[in-house]
Amino acid sequence: MEIMTDNKNRTVAEIRHIFSKHGGNLGENGCVSWMFAKKGSIVIDKKVIDEDTLMELALEAGAEDVKSEDSEYDVITDPASFESIKKVLDAKGIKHLEARISMIPSNTVKLGANKAEQMLKMMEKLEDNDDVQNVYANFDIDEDVMEKLS
Repeated sequence: MEIMTDNKNRTVAEIRHIFSKHGGNLGENGCVSWMFAKKGSIVIDKKVIDEDTLMELALEAGAEDVKSEDSEYDVITDPASFESIKKVLDAKGIKHLEARISMIPSNTVKLGANKAEQMLKMMEKLEDNDDVQNVYANFDIDEDVMEKLS
């Protein structure tokens, strides 16, 4: 989580309460950061460009990887070259759906229906907290489970 606060004690108490109420524990500062890598992510709709062209363009510009998702591509960059790669794609007229630098998990944990519901409720409460800027997680929930929970 990335948190900005004017009262650390109040915020720690609020976050600890959210974790304990939803079956979690608040660890020490930075205790799980080794599980994430700071990376740039540029998401592009598959209708905009074909995979081979995007792969060639992105890798020549210095991207680390291009991942193909259901209806979009995700261009992964290191934070230092994020802006230059984004400019190259913009110059070629390739519109992005989203472009941001975030913490990407190095591995994920699959959650069953019960744990998924509990996790989603906790994530919602964390994101609703005024002091919480960003929440990053490494859970993976199957699409059929997500549909049932919707």
